[in-house]
Formats: sequence, C-alpha cells, structure tokens
Amino acid sequence: MLNRRAALAALAGTASLALTVSACGEESEGSTRSRSQGGTVGIAMPTRSSERWLTDGKGVVDGLKSKGYKTKLVYGDDDPKAQLSQIETLVGQGVDALIIAAIDAKSLNGVLKRAADAGILVISYDRLILGTANVDYYVSFDNEMVGRQEAGYIIEKLGLEKGKGPFNIELFAGSPDDNNTKYFFDGAMALLQPYLDSKQLVVRSGQTRMGQLTTLRWDGPTAQKRMSDLLSGWYVGKKVDAVLSPYDGISRGVLSALESRGYGSAGKPFPVVTGQDAELPSVKSIIAGRQSQTVFKDVRALADAAAWMVDDILKDRVTRINDRHNYNNGVKAVPAYLLQPQSIDKTNYEVLVREGYYTAKELK
Repeated sequence: MLNRRAALAALAGTASLALTVSACGEESEGSTRSRSQGGTVGIAMPTRSSERWLTDGKGVVDGLKSKGYKTKLVYGDDDPKAQLSQIETLVGQGVDALIIAAIDAKSLNGVLKRAADAGILVISYDRLILGTANVDYYVSFDNEMVGRQEAGYIIEKLGLEKGKGPFNIELFAGSPDDNNTKYFFDGAMALLQPYLDSKQLVVRSGQTRMGQLTTLRWDGPTAQKRMSDLLSGWYVGKKVDAVLSPYDGISRGVLSALESRGYGSAGKPFPVVTGQDAELPSVKSIIAGRQSQTVFKDVRALADAAAWMVDDILKDRVTRINDRHNYNNGVKAVPAYLLQPQSIDKTNYEVLVREGYYTAKELK
C-alpha cells in the first residue's frame, strides 16, 4: 500500500488536486487513500466525566456507522498515559483512521509516528495535537471566537462600552495541556485587555497571565478551591462583579464558591459568570439565574464533520477545509475545518430546544 504521506507529497505538486474551492467557497484538499467499502476507525476521547465528551463519542460512532464503517471507541478518563496506551493498541490493531481528542496535546508524537508509518489517517478532534507532523487534519470550532463571545458578554452586561466601571473581575483558563486553552484565553483577552488597561476592569488578585489561571483537566472542584482562595484573599468587604470562565464545569465550581460566601441572595447577586459547552446542568443554572452565559458548540455537527472527513479521505475524495494557516502545531499548519459557536443566555436558550439539542422537559 502506498504510504499516505508519500502520497500527500505527490499530490502537493498536482495543482488540480492540491487545492480546490467548493461551491460554498470553502477550501478543499485532495486525499490519499481509497476504500470501496468502509474500514475501521479508532476514536480516542479524553474523558467520560463530562457529558459533552459522551455526546461527542456517540456522535462520531453514529456518523461513521451510517457511512458503513466499523468503530472502536475508547475513553482515556483524563489519564494521558492511559490514552497513549489505547492509541498504541488501536494502531496495533490496524485501524484505517484515528480520530483523537487528546488529553495531553504534546504526548502523542511517538505513537503518531507509528501510525504514519502504517499509513493510518490521523484527524485531531477539537483539540489540536502539538509538536508532530503526523497529524493530517484538524476539525474543531473557531476557538478564539469562543473566548471573544465570553468576553463580549461580560463587556455588554457590565456596560463597559458605555464607560461604566470600575468593576472587579477574576479570570480563569482551561487545562494547561489543552491547546484550546490558549485560543480561548487569547480570544477573550483581545477584548478585555483595553478595559484592564483603562482600569474599568480590575483584577484585584493581580492574576492575569494565563499560567496563573489554568485549571488542570478543566476540573470544577479545582476551580472552586481557587475561587474560594481568591475570595478569602482579595474580596473581604469587596465584591466580584464578573468571572471569565472558559467552561461550564469550571463555572459550576466558581458558582459553588461564590454561593458559599453569600452570593446569590437578593442583596448580593451573583456576578456575571461565563461558560462553554452548554452542558445541561449549566443551561439549567442559566435559566435559574445563577450562571450568566455559556457558549454553545453543537458537537453533533462536529462529530458529523469528523465522520464525513474520514469518509472523504479514505474514499479518495476531496474534503472540505476552511482554514489552512491559523492552526500551527509547532511543526506545521494543520489543514482545518472550523465550525462557529453561539453565545447562549437566559434570553435565547430556547434555541437549544428548537435545534433538538435538549428537550423542553430536560430543561425543567
């Protein structure tokens, strides 16, 4: 069988296949292997502790099965070594493609080299795998836009564009080993930094660098402890007006810490608290007036995109990409297909019902 990357190099010199433009204006790239029938796809997801990743796993499996593929779905349960072992097993079993949502974005170089040598297609799913040339495509959401939507919500609700302030804000970031953390944080800070510079926003703790703000494994209890420490250290007799949180699980931890200090009462309302992933407990929290906002990423569409991308490439069809340059993993710019997120709060959460993501009964 022709090595996949050798075929990629050959195709790079063929103008008609290297880059085309689809009818809707999206970039497309030629693929390298052909299958008349479906093969087997290994799917490595990071954890079962978040409902989001359970939904992703099921969605990818269903999408691939509908196209005639067999699947092998594994969960790393937030253990990078366990995920590495699982991927090694999938490579050894001779899968035709790997879809990987990495726990540790920098830990997979060796196993992906073995996948490349075996001609196995590798798609980085939602989280960009770093430091290796052996990633073929990336499928995700516009991650900087996620951060911008979170920051934009804070700016709007505090009236910062109208000159209001000063307000106290504390900042949280995601897991340090997840490449998306940087994109979320950079997107948010692009909008918030001018207000920090003008002192309309004040971080009383002084913790503004991403390295000070990360939350290992996106863990809610870890965020809760940090928020409790911030309140004890910097907010005795003061109030916090906003919390930039990049993920609903972190937001729930933050809210628990705030509630334990008396926030959520008529005289001491919760600050503006953002989030991401529109997880069911957090959407209910928004409806109840606790969490303020979340960013909805329809992972059904993401799972579907990963499935058709695999199908296109293994059947030697051109596949859609819409970002060729902006997702550099330190070795190369990985061709990407990005979907758009949507900000959700109490005024528009019904869109989740209209689009069939939740039922009205689930949100009660």
